[in-house]
Amino acid sequence: MRIRLLLSALALSSIASCSAMGSNHAVVKGAGPDDLLKLRAGPGLGFNIIMGLPDGTRLTKQKCVTESGQLWCRVSLADNPGVSGYVSADYLGMGM
Repeated sequence: MRIRLLLSALALSSIASCSAMGSNHAVVKGAGPDDLLKLRAGPGLGFNIIMGLPDGTRLTKQKCVTESGQLWCRVSLADNPGVSGYVSADYLGMGM
């Protein structure tokens, strides 16, 4: 029972942090200097990779969904809105 409550609280805090990013502006944060955040065709690791996004990439965040215990957000590139997909919310920071 305690574990369920803890997991529920963690899930709610993840969702709150994703929606608390403000006005849909986000930036890739935490991928690292030698790695890229994968922009995927759907919310999960089983979806095709569209492209890699380096830290600092400006994004427009849309809705977030939980898939297999991981929070994924649909995003589009701020500089090219026609390019969109899903990224792990763990790598989104507040944008400008």
